[in-house]
Amino acid sequence: MDNLQPMPATHSSFVQRVLGAATFRVPIYEEVEHDRGATGQAAGVVGLVAVASALGGLFEGVGGPVAGVLGAYLGWGLWSGTCYLVGVQLFEGTADWGELLRTIGFAQAPGVLLVLGLVPIVGDALHVVVLIWMIGTVLVAIRQALDFTTGRALATALAGFVPYMLAKMVIDLLFGITPFLIRWG
Repeated sequence: MDNLQPMPATHSSFVQRVLGAATFRVPIYEEVEHDRGATGQAAGVVGLVAVASALGGLFEGVGGPVAGVLGAYLGWGLWSGTCYLVGVQLFEGTADWGELLRTIGFAQAPGVLLVLGLVPIVGDALHVVVLIWMIGTVLVAIRQALDFTTGRALATALAGFVPYMLAKMVIDLLFGITPFLIRWG
């Protein structure tokens, strides 16, 4: 007898998944991990966050929105791929790249609040709060996709975050945008 149990049928709507991911609901992460059809939805979340960031004024200059969208999708793929390699090869996690793409994509859901950067005095402070929130949701996403401890998820996330930030900074600089971390320095 094998230990594989069938996954329950998924009934969550896109909005329920976005809200569930943003509020750290583990069953939502399990649902999108196993729903191969949710990759497009995860890409939609990444795109919504990129648009919210652009509207919120985080991408300055003419090329800002283009750089933001390119950076969002490149970063999503790069971070998911690095987490896959580290999580599976080093920490012996049990996921494929698609599972990490889906869970990490949905984990970016709090980023839709970046549109509130339009509100005076809110911009950079909101960005920091949302960044911390997203670090938490990404940890849950990685932990659930790779089926291991929070400590291993943290190590995996950090390993994936470095190339993600480097790629984002290069794209920003190519488009004439001062990267967020440099603006704060």
